[in-house]
Amino acid sequence: MRRYLFDHEIQIKQTLYYDTLIIGSGIAGLYAALNLDNSLSCAILTKESMDISNSWLAQGGIAAAVSKEDQPQFHYEDTLTAGAGLCNKAAVRVLVDEGPKDIEKLVAHHVPFDLNIDGDLRTGREGGHRRNRIVHAHGDATGRETVKALAAIVVPKSNITFLPNTLFIDVLTEDNQVIGAVIYQDGYQVIFSPNIIISTGGIGQIYTHSTNPHVATGDGTAAAMRAGTKVKDMEFVQFHPTGLYCSEPETRTFLISEALRGEGAQLKNSEGVRFMVGQHPMAELAPRDIVARAIIHEMQKTAASHVSLDITHQSEEFLAERFPTIYGECAKRGINIAKDYIPVCPVQHYMMGGIATDLNAMSNIKGLYACGEAACTGVHGANRLASNSMLECLVFGRRAAQHISQSNWQKVPLSHPLPEPKKTHPLPNLDIQQIYGRIRKIMDQSGYVIRNKNDIETGLAQIREIKQLLEGSTLAEKEWMEAFNMTCVAEQILVAAFKRKKSVGAHYRED
Repeated sequence: MRRYLFDHEIQIKQTLYYDTLIIGSGIAGLYAALNLDNSLSCAILTKESMDISNSWLAQGGIAAAVSKEDQPQFHYEDTLTAGAGLCNKAAVRVLVDEGPKDIEKLVAHHVPFDLNIDGDLRTGREGGHRRNRIVHAHGDATGRETVKALAAIVVPKSNITFLPNTLFIDVLTEDNQVIGAVIYQDGYQVIFSPNIIISTGGIGQIYTHSTNPHVATGDGTAAAMRAGTKVKDMEFVQFHPTGLYCSEPETRTFLISEALRGEGAQLKNSEGVRFMVGQHPMAELAPRDIVARAIIHEMQKTAASHVSLDITHQSEEFLAERFPTIYGECAKRGINIAKDYIPVCPVQHYMMGGIATDLNAMSNIKGLYACGEAACTGVHGANRLASNSMLECLVFGRRAAQHISQSNWQKVPLSHPLPEPKKTHPLPNLDIQQIYGRIRKIMDQSGYVIRNKNDIETGLAQIREIKQLLEGSTLAEKEWMEAFNMTCVAEQILVAAFKRKKSVGAHYRED
């Protein structure tokens, strides 16, 4: 893989210095900034704006043992069960033991969590959880409300600089130590920093149908790989069972939260027959990989493009209050969820693998941290337990910030020369949208819910052809840089999928 995306002809417009650079403005990045020592200068870089992220779109909630009927040990056991024996137990223990305190901190910072009549946090239940432990804000707008509350505190801080509409290009290193990053904002810039936190979210745009926004092209993961970080569990891509089916192409698939099934919604096939009973003891609330495969098999049996979710036993008033985002979006599309079945099908949703990190969220490169979906802390194993993702953002975002704040690191001098990568050449006359489409079609065929050896091998060869085409070319525009990052991530997913010959969790080999 080429070491840098930029080519040797670029002119650096400006050089900046910060004690810490955070790439991404979702919950992981914002919560890390909140917990960073106020004496440290920090820049938060975001590709477009704060309201375009997986965090902002997150509906389900945050899982934590905050109720009197629950215990961290119960949450620990449910997480290990969902992870199919491949979780990092030490990381899971940190997650479940420390998570409730982070929820308390969010409450103190006025995240508007839904409450019971007695004033306690209202907790719900989702797939894989044996107890109610999911806290929500404004029903199904937990991510948006949490981001808004954190941003209101973090952005005005005197030690924080916010850099919107900025593309993260490459990590600069020296002797296996971070020294900075190359970014693009009205021209190329270098930010020197001894600490970088990558919290760039998911990789969903390598698939045709994903709940991820258009910015989720795996930039952070790919840049970290170019710098020499280890990645882990890349074969474990989670497909949410219930994306809202649409017959027309969409940039992002609207998510129908698992919380509907927590309120009794039933999955039914094209003949109106419920099909999850007997598939798993928890039926519709089985782990996501099991539900997604069951839906695929039902669609294949009936030659249907989707199945249906039936929550018509609940009143319109209840649904409008409990799920205002879903109720409103479906209404826009002519679906009254209190009276009509919701058409759904599995879509790419979450990346459980990523940049391998330790319990302080640091990679194998000193000073390079990762948290949130871009990281692989090991808490998810082969299958993420519902609503553990935002808790992971909080716990390991905080841990990264605390480790930076408490470490005895040296400031990076501003005299480092910019490394000169190999000479590249202009791209042939290709259509970038056609390249995007090829990558997605390949991944839909070879890296979807149900996989096999032949498809994986064929897909890997095709992805490598595209990567080779881009490898030696001048990638001067954002879209081409994103395309190269997408091929890097797609390649690693298929390599890992090929190596893991046994089915486990979200990785299912029909051969």
